[in-house]
Amino acid sequence: MNTEKNKGLKFTKAAIYKIIVQGVLDERLSDRYRGMQISVEKKKGKAIFSTLIGEIRDQSALSGILNALYDSHLTVLSVNMLSEVEMINSSIDL
Repeated sequence: MNTEKNKGLKFTKAAIYKIIVQGVLDERLSDRYRGMQISVEKKKGKAIFSTLIGEIRDQSALSGILNALYDSHLTVLSVNMLSEVEMINSSIDL
């Protein structure tokens, strides 16, 4: 494993993820998956896939989403981090 390449990735950083599962995931359940956008792809004569895309605050939140998918008996086909999210420190002096 190339540690130089992975040096900047942190478990505590927010990132945009794309998760693909086999099966139909109801778009109305977006709140259960931390507000991720859900789209369903149905192709004639082929399997149905659902895609979740959105910002996940850290690895703990990612684990929670993956556990929710597991609890829904959906097969996770892929999990990809698309980009890290730079958090802006917005502290206000009172």
